[in-house]
Amino acid sequence: MQDTSAIIVCAGNASRMQGLNKILLPLGKTTVAGCAMTAFQQCERVTEIIVVARPCDHEALRKTAEDANITKLKIITEGGNTRQESVIKGLDQVSEETKLIAIHDGARPLVKPIHIEKVIKDAQVFGGATLGVPVKDTIKIVNDSLITDTPYRPSLYITQTPQVFKKSVYFKAVQFAIDHELDFTDDCQLAEAIGCKVYMTTGDYTNIKITTPEDIELADLLLKIMEDEKDEPAI
Repeated sequence: MQDTSAIIVCAGNASRMQGLNKILLPLGKTTVAGCAMTAFQQCERVTEIIVVARPCDHEALRKTAEDANITKLKIITEGGNTRQESVIKGLDQVSEETKLIAIHDGARPLVKPIHIEKVIKDAQVFGGATLGVPVKDTIKIVNDSLITDTPYRPSLYITQTPQVFKKSVYFKAVQFAIDHELDFTDDCQLAEAIGCKVYMTTGDYTNIKITTPEDIELADLLLKIMEDEKDEPAI
């Protein structure tokens, strides 16, 4: 069954990457964005991939997709001034027959197809779902350098992407945000704003986001480990 459109957001300005364009950095046999596209290419339920990026990156992203044999790529479209505006630009390209929308950060290259399939399945049941992992450390709430509270750690999760929603739910949430002039940095917040309960689908800690130059070194190491694990013979 193919019923999901993937919107991969690659329109950030990489302000913490010391001038490097993180989505086009080499990773494995392709680039950061190429790895992200490949993960969705390998998902059975994903019928089309829409990439949102700065116009100056379009040509390089097309070449990346071609070299990585991304046959599900529908279009590369221009982003907006904020993440939410960029996702809305991608929504304009979604096929009418699509049932679910999966929004993914292009800077998360190591997401696994098995987890994408899992979060899509959960979103179909609950209306919305996101990948995430439990927080490992104790978290403190601080005000004026003083600890004011310690949240209950078992209830805390680090939110990742993709974040997946039924198309009807997501379009309703976007319209609500537009009508009330709201701008969110997280797609779950959109759904939560209209009362949708979003399911937390547990992924794994390798689904990191490339934010600083050190992250690309870590991603390269994790990718090699993941590839080695694939090559290990079954016992």
